[in-house]
Amino acid sequence: MTGKAKPKKHTAKEIASKVDAATTNRGGGKAGLADRSGIEKGGHAKLECPHCKITAPDVKSMQIHHDARHPKIPFDESKLSDLHATCVPETSKPKPGVRGSFKK
Repeated sequence: MTGKAKPKKHTAKEIASKVDAATTNRGGGKAGLADRSGIEKGGHAKLECPHCKITAPDVKSMQIHHDARHPKIPFDESKLSDLHATCVPETSKPKPGVRGSFKK
């Protein structure tokens, strides 16, 4: 708690983080629906679980999911399906990515 005559001030780091959070697309909501679904561009999730079809961005995350959800089945990395390899992107569409917005 601060004293009576010492008003709290926002630091430059705090203001910059608020601006970054407000103007960067993190892939949520309606704006990131196409990226999350992976229909057009493959999405951010690269791997798919062969047992329950849930997606994960990398092998480490998939192994954590597998240990938590399928403990009785041994983890085999070769059974994972690569969604980016199966999705054939068109030539003009960009790769999936999170880009900052233009409202600054």
